[in-house]
Amino acid sequence: MNRSDFPKANRIVVKIGSSLLTDGGRGLNKQAISDWVEQIANISLGNKDILLVSSGSVAEGISRLGLKQRPNTLHELQAAASVGQMGLIKTFEDYFQKHNLHAAQVLLTHDDLSNRQRYLNARNTLLALIEFNTIPVINENDAVATEEIRFGDNDTLAALVTNLIGADLLIILTDQEGLMDSNPNINPDAQLITTALTNDPSLDDVAGDSTSGLGRGGMFTKIQAARLAARSGTATVIASGNESNIIKRIISGEELGTFLVPNIDPIAARKQWLAGQLKIRGQLVLDNGAVNKLQNSGKSLLAVGVKSFTGQFNRGDLVTCISNGGTEIARGLINYNSEESKKIIGKPSADFEKLLGYADNAELIHRDNLVLL
Repeated sequence: MNRSDFPKANRIVVKIGSSLLTDGGRGLNKQAISDWVEQIANISLGNKDILLVSSGSVAEGISRLGLKQRPNTLHELQAAASVGQMGLIKTFEDYFQKHNLHAAQVLLTHDDLSNRQRYLNARNTLLALIEFNTIPVINENDAVATEEIRFGDNDTLAALVTNLIGADLLIILTDQEGLMDSNPNINPDAQLITTALTNDPSLDDVAGDSTSGLGRGGMFTKIQAARLAARSGTATVIASGNESNIIKRIISGEELGTFLVPNIDPIAARKQWLAGQLKIRGQLVLDNGAVNKLQNSGKSLLAVGVKSFTGQFNRGDLVTCISNGGTEIARGLINYNSEESKKIIGKPSADFEKLLGYADNAELIHRDNLVLL
């Protein structure tokens, strides 16, 4: 496999990690930021849309506050993010201004993207900023996000933004050369994986956690982000942000980093939204017949095919569907709450009125509100 399939990208999302932005935690690396901004400005002025997903607010706040390590408590992390975000966005705005461009701060929590109306509002805002020839600088809203609603890492956020605005390419810049075939800290002969299929299961075996301690993601989250981006047909490049002129060289098709080729069929926008949701309220265990119908016949999920469930959920909440062996098969918006579901799982739809006292939807999850994984 080579890079003959490299996309002609007109809309690009670039994610820059904490260790790069903060020079390993020693405060904002302003020279590096200046270089990246210059590249992004030149790309934008060349009639391409480019959006930046920036980590670093917590790490910058840690540096400004003189802390020795990343805090463990949520309120301390939020305080560090509040302090750090000021320096981060001011630096980006100052450097973009030198190229006669404005930066726009966009702070998101998962709640903003889990609600369909707010999801569409976020999309419209980002598209409007692009129309105004402004560079959106997007970050998780760490100052208010709680454990329940946070994305968990900005790799995931970058992938969701990629789906949100229909980007052609996701570039994830890190402090590593790319994805290696083994741990380079252990094996000095580790080789760079230059090109791979996004859904290649062997990638999971070589992915590791964050080594810097500054961010929340490692190579595993980057692979997961690439798979999420692939749901809108988007390719991903994971590369070193320390390389000279890295963004422009990647967009031109130069073989740098790891190129992850989407090898799944793109799914409709609404189902991209469903696939990207992380706030799962319940888990349904399906029998083999239900798994087969979902995977091979495009059917809705009926209660008769559900063996058991866990969780507390309301009508319209997101639940995950798993096989007997524990493999996640699908996600969807459920038509009955957990108390109602307790009465009807394993039963045919014709019995709903007798069991519940009323009959609403015949399906536990309608196929229009279901996405296969």
